[in-house]
Amino acid sequence: MTEAANVGARLAAPVHPIDPDALAAYLRAHVAPFRGTPGIEQFQGGQSNPTYRITAGDRQYILRRKPPGKLLPSAHAIEREYRVMKALAGTDVPVPRMLALCEDASVLGTAFYLMDYVRGRVLWDPAMPGMTPAQRSAHYEEINRVIAALHLVDFTAAGLTDFGRHGQYVARQVARWSKQYAASGIAPIPAMDRLIEWLPRHLPEGDETAIVHGDFRLDNLIFHPTEPRVLAVLDWELSTLGHPLSDFAYLAMTWRLAADEFRGMRGTDFAALGIPTEAEFAAAYARRTGRTALPDFEFYLVFNMFRIAAILHGVLARALQGNAASDDAIANGNRARLVADVAWGLAQRIGT
Repeated sequence: MTEAANVGARLAAPVHPIDPDALAAYLRAHVAPFRGTPGIEQFQGGQSNPTYRITAGDRQYILRRKPPGKLLPSAHAIEREYRVMKALAGTDVPVPRMLALCEDASVLGTAFYLMDYVRGRVLWDPAMPGMTPAQRSAHYEEINRVIAALHLVDFTAAGLTDFGRHGQYVARQVARWSKQYAASGIAPIPAMDRLIEWLPRHLPEGDETAIVHGDFRLDNLIFHPTEPRVLAVLDWELSTLGHPLSDFAYLAMTWRLAADEFRGMRGTDFAALGIPTEAEFAAAYARRTGRTALPDFEFYLVFNMFRIAAILHGVLARALQGNAASDDAIANGNRARLVADVAWGLAQRIGT
């Protein structure tokens, strides 16, 4: 249909079709004039919000929309994605240029937004096969720089003071994902049930507030085609105001989980590959954010494993209902049990 997708991205015929005539009318009225019918291709992967590449004339855009069907409470908040990326334009956090937000579900069936298509590379394997040790090291330095830059953004100056509640982020997140997990309506996971009891009893005393991405991981970054430079951070559905160490620990799960659990690299020979160890990566983040230590880091790892397990459990529920955004949703959803077991094992080592 059109040129190949970004390296590492996968396009296919839409699983959730879009009316091309309705989209064409909206594009002409709100984005840019063009002739003909827009090309519509859907990205395949882990997105809970269906994501498309739109080709209209000589321009290409990304469209993200809410999925059809019954949705869990507060999930798929594409309006928040649009707002935070628009607010971060001009900061040290690279984001695509936002073009239009349509909250009128009658246009395409669900709310959606449009942004520029950023050309670059999407990396899925944290071991970064095919790179030299020096290249891997440079890519991880850049990942560290970007997440530190996000947590250093002045959210008040960015107009995001009301983007979330201030304080007690983790306590509220534990409650939220416990409810989302219970609302999925499918078979429970024993480790998740134990974690729901354990987490509230071990909440850290310290608190901070920053803009948090909520899903900051390798495949949500677009790198420059040839340089170790992030051009865009994507998939801001879970972003809010929250605890930065929780957000960083989510990224650091990569070192604690295996590839078959959740895109991790536990057991990797980091020195041979040129990839920093977890301790080295954490020390670089602490240095960039002006910290001397990362207190309660093990707890934040447990919490994030619990949270991703709850998310994967929801992915499985949507897949079983026929509302998943990708064709590998059932396989990904079934990983919830694996991640929850790792989290419970770590929790037990922390203490009762």
